[in-house]
Amino acid sequence: MDFWPGCGYEHLSRDERGGLRPGDDWWRLFLARPELAPVTESCAAERALHAALLEQPTRKVTGERLARLRDGDARENYAVFLRFRDALQAAGSLQAFYLRLFRRGVVDTPPLFIDLLVQALLRGLLDGSPGEAAGAFEARAAELLFRAQRILLQEGRVLAADRDAIDLLHDTAGLGDLGRLLRQARLQPKALDVEVLTEDNAARYWAGAQAGRHHMLLDLTHELTQDLGHGLQFHLRNAHSGLPALARVLERWVAHLLGVQVRIEPVPRIDDAQWRWHVGLDAESTALLNDLYEDRPVDDERRRRLISLFRLEFTDPAEMNAEVAGRPVYLGLAYNAEGVLRLKPQNLLLNLPLARAS
Repeated sequence: MDFWPGCGYEHLSRDERGGLRPGDDWWRLFLARPELAPVTESCAAERALHAALLEQPTRKVTGERLARLRDGDARENYAVFLRFRDALQAAGSLQAFYLRLFRRGVVDTPPLFIDLLVQALLRGLLDGSPGEAAGAFEARAAELLFRAQRILLQEGRVLAADRDAIDLLHDTAGLGDLGRLLRQARLQPKALDVEVLTEDNAARYWAGAQAGRHHMLLDLTHELTQDLGHGLQFHLRNAHSGLPALARVLERWVAHLLGVQVRIEPVPRIDDAQWRWHVGLDAESTALLNDLYEDRPVDDERRRRLISLFRLEFTDPAEMNAEVAGRPVYLGLAYNAEGVLRLKPQNLLLNLPLARAS
């Protein structure tokens, strides 16, 4: 099953070290994108350049040839694509390019291209799991690393919905242009139900992923609370939580790109008087954990936006910075004031206390 076909995994090959190398057909996927594909208004020079690159995607393109493109946006789009293509080809693999991109401190690659890289890398890590219920949880959790999520709060549960997919459903009720027209006419079409991923419906996740859809909700609730009255509450472990699956994905992400084995588990709070190191997995949790660590006041609204904490431990403490060796690293995951979670997987690679970085 070729799930997530949009990332072009089938057009990548592996080198002797397991690195993913792009083939010509992988580059042709970029050329087919609306940012580069010719439109009715495209000039002859733009059409000729596009045709030449389709024939030979890695051919050299001179600045003089780019200057012939009449449309300024087209010139800029091609310049960005060619810079990205040449840098990735020079790096030799997607893994090498991705690490080099963030370690040098200057990120000049569009977020869209970065997300496609991350998706392809994760697709390789998850290869062999399609059809399995546990694999469906990991695949859906992995989507958090390259697609923004809109967080929905429902009866005490924290649900992650693909932002683009759920916004489109809200706009069209799943009926495409017809649904949009009905809404414009102020007629309310029947809302399309969306499912929360469970072991029982995992097959529907794989069917959607194979079609390139990101349509299922992921439950990110730690535990469910039942009010028994008289001030009593009963806490139940959430058997359908996607947080353990996200932890497994992050473990594999670190091992694959840094060569370091870690164990990660979701935790509801930090009960650690010797808290020494933390990493925010997104901008919101980074700022929140920094404030908590420095004992700065944090209002209730910001605290409520914290989805989860994670405890990370190195399998081999010798691989850690000597100052914190043997101590856990705490990770945070939070959504912003607009209800959007934008996980940044590079944070985990850049900010772990590695011995060789000391």
